Amino acid sequence: MPRMIYDPDESVWGKSRGLDPEQPPYPLVRHLLDTAAMALHLWDVYLSDAQRRSIAGGMGCSGDWARARGLVGLCAGLHDLGKVSGFQFCSRHGAEHLGASLSGDRTRMGGDRLGHDVAGMRAAADVLAVLGFDADGETVAAERVAEIIGGHHGRFYRNEGGISSPFFGGLAWEEQRVAHASAVFGLLGSPVAPEKFKAVSAVLVTGVVILADWLVSQGSYLRGRQEALEPSLGAHFAQSGIDAASLLADAALVPVRLRRTGFAEAYGIKGEPNPLQRSVMEELPDAVQGGGRGGILLVTAAPGDGKSEAALEAERVFGDAFGTRGFAFLLPTMATSDQMYGRVSGALLRQSGQGAGLTLVHSMAWLNSAYSDAALDPGQGVVTCDGDEGSAGRERVAADVRPRQWLRGSKRPLLAQFAVGTVDQALMSVLPVRHNMLRLLALTGKTLIVDEAHAYDPYMQVLLGRLLNWLGAFGVPVVLLSATLPASVSDRLVKEYLQGAGHDLRVLREKSFPAPYPGWLYVDGALGEGTQMSAVRRQEQAVERRMDLAVTVEPVVHGSGGVRNRLAVIERLVEPAAAGEGGTVLIVCNTVGDAQETYRRLRERFDDRSHEEGGMVQLLHARFPGDVRESRTREVTGGLGRSGPRPRRRIVVATQVVEQSLDLDADVVISDVAPLSLLLQRAGRCWRHENWWVRHGYPGGQGRPSWAGQPRLIVLDPLSGGGGVPRQWGEVYSEFLLGATSKKLAELGASSIAIPEDVQDLVEAVHGAAADTFDWDTPDGRQKAAWTAHQGKDLAERGQAGLVAVPRARSVRRLHDLHSLPGDEDEWELATRLGADSVRLLCVFLQEDGRRTLDVAGDELVPDPPAGGRLTAVAVRAVMRRTIPVRSSWFSAEDADRFGAPQSWSEHPMLSDVRVVCQPVAGGVAGAVVVGGKTLYLDADLGLVRR
Repeated sequence: MPRMIYDPDESVWGKSRGLDPEQPPYPLVRHLLDTAAMALHLWDVYLSDAQRRSIAGGMGCSGDWARARGLVGLCAGLHDLGKVSGFQFCSRHGAEHLGASLSGDRTRMGGDRLGHDVAGMRAAADVLAVLGFDADGETVAAERVAEIIGGHHGRFYRNEGGISSPFFGGLAWEEQRVAHASAVFGLLGSPVAPEKFKAVSAVLVTGVVILADWLVSQGSYLRGRQEALEPSLGAHFAQSGIDAASLLADAALVPVRLRRTGFAEAYGIKGEPNPLQRSVMEELPDAVQGGGRGGILLVTAAPGDGKSEAALEAERVFGDAFGTRGFAFLLPTMATSDQMYGRVSGALLRQSGQGAGLTLVHSMAWLNSAYSDAALDPGQGVVTCDGDEGSAGRERVAADVRPRQWLRGSKRPLLAQFAVGTVDQALMSVLPVRHNMLRLLALTGKTLIVDEAHAYDPYMQVLLGRLLNWLGAFGVPVVLLSATLPASVSDRLVKEYLQGAGHDLRVLREKSFPAPYPGWLYVDGALGEGTQMSAVRRQEQAVERRMDLAVTVEPVVHGSGGVRNRLAVIERLVEPAAAGEGGTVLIVCNTVGDAQETYRRLRERFDDRSHEEGGMVQLLHARFPGDVRESRTREVTGGLGRSGPRPRRRIVVATQVVEQSLDLDADVVISDVAPLSLLLQRAGRCWRHENWWVRHGYPGGQGRPSWAGQPRLIVLDPLSGGGGVPRQWGEVYSEFLLGATSKKLAELGASSIAIPEDVQDLVEAVHGAAADTFDWDTPDGRQKAAWTAHQGKDLAERGQAGLVAVPRARSVRRLHDLHSLPGDEDEWELATRLGADSVRLLCVFLQEDGRRTLDVAGDELVPDPPAGGRLTAVAVRAVMRRTIPVRSSWFSAEDADRFGAPQSWSEHPMLSDVRVVCQPVAGGVAGAVVVGGKTLYLDADLGLVRR
């Protein structure tokens, strides 16, 4: 066993690439001390009380947070211990400066190749034993620290132990590993090994280590320290502690405390909170006093009832009760996330949150207009590997790390105090992908808000449940929002959270957690008991929001049918608004093709002006280029929003993009038949702001047209009267759910739906537990087949999610369980949505002179720099904002080369996988292209057309 020594050889280097080649590389021991100092600062400033409580409790240090703090610093200070190995010879510059006592082992040690993360994990046991960490007996502290060292590049490995490989060197190298560890250990005050170290706590500690390493590995910081090394390691460590504060502030990771304001001022609205919101503000604080280990809040109310503001008020309550700071507000789609980002940004600014870290978190967030071109320029790189992982050309360098832009780099946006994005970004934390522990660190310091909780298929519900299980283990407060969530689903999600919090599954099976509608249910993580919104407030909310929704079913035929032809029926229904008194109509179609066809027909019939020309008919769907879709969404929400100005005549033809989180109010909603829960979502865009306008006045003093005497949903039902699902709908919706919805609507007859009283019963009738049973005595063979297919798909999706998700939190024994699937998985290799395989398509235009341009007019060339040239951030943005997400199945294997990206894009992480369809231009008109047996072309008015 090597002796205890405190004089590490500073020729052993930690960082070399990107630094001044005229100077020796940055000493490893100093990088370890930098990281340890940053970890201590993260503990003091960045981590929430809830995170500190969770980590300390998992170490058996609940009453001694200072001890837990030192242990976190030690884990960070040992993270690169594996670099004291053959790693030292992977850089010529580094090897040239290696001391004489070590440099002679190059030939012997250079034969094997091992990542320094794995090397550190295997070498940790011997080193930790010298530091007093006993790996024997019941304590697993040394093993856990070793696992953390091995996982600091975002993937946990099975610890097979042992340093017999020549890669680890001989006695001199052993002594240097101990010397480096001893220097860190001593400057941290020689922290005492914990009696226990739970896996879930170690996951968070690993996240802290990764974050600390990234922050102190910025090139500009390292170059500054390299130029003026302090004379002693003690002085260096002290300076690192001072520097940590500015590095954290420059990264916008210092939490801010918002100024408490009144409800109306905070959210920029007139009037007082409604009964639902007032109940959260006044009654929820009493409900959360019983536990102390987090809880889950389910808010159920009709669309337009202010659930988002209720959730943000709940976050205030949870922050005070549990010590969390900030929130992650997650939604089903990028479009809804973009909308919510604007609302949250305004709310933060109105509460003096100018210095708060706020990020938009989805794969295309950087295309949002809130992110300027200047913000996309790469800044100082964070070098997290120096050549020993991955093949040539795959060095792990994270870009976009400029001051105040640090959070916009890869895998970092969730770390902000406030984040808005798609739920997929959180679900990644419970898939065996690289850096899932960093995502968990990001989520556990704040309140998690999941909007539109009903919008997720069985596969995503299982992943969401697994995420709630982990958050329950950490005591993270959660808010679920929904207008149409079946009780069986909400009950499963609540029980997943409680199981993670430590409640016995056998006891939970005997319980149920019914949520009132409208209202809220809070279930305490520690006590496992539920508290509901008071009956008085529920009644007040029901009265304030009450609406009798008239439902009319129009039997239709697609493609023919005379007076029952779908387009003919729509023409008749919109005529009062389009040609008569005026008004606003929202038409929701099930497919983009149907929406395009409907829009064309209405333009021909009522107003030949295009959307861009200010015509009364507007079109919105997901197959517009990103910049066009963003612009059209603003126009549609502006015309049908709460504040106005409200157009005299407006017909909006759209797809499912308007179902969720878009603030629209139409005089009448016309919809293709869809599963009943979605029809109710679409109906939520009918007279959405009526009660508000009655109290505060209609925009411009213009009320409803006389033909709109009450809110009305008109359902275009091709199944009514024995018809079938239109072929072009494919598998957009389950045939069983469509049939069950059609049957339920027929049972309603001429009755109206009382909102909110009837909503939950209707949802349960089609989507609830009762719908999972089937009368096998029915003679309808088609219905039997539809039910069987529906149930089979449901079970298959749940089973698939169970196979790919990480284990539940309390069943994890070794951290390797979080990355137990074979291979080198990363985000793009495991999906958060089944059937979501997609590519981004770019339509470019081949001009008659041979130029390829981004526009039909030929003014903007496709960026294609020569060999060795660089694509600017502005050019990348110009391309990506014009792309359209489409199914990857549109392209065959043979199409990959035909529609591949230019060679100059091949190494770019965003552009390399873009499919480029080149439309020939003749006489200023773009022609179509055949792709996969279908004709494709981009039309300025219709969007991407596929026939």
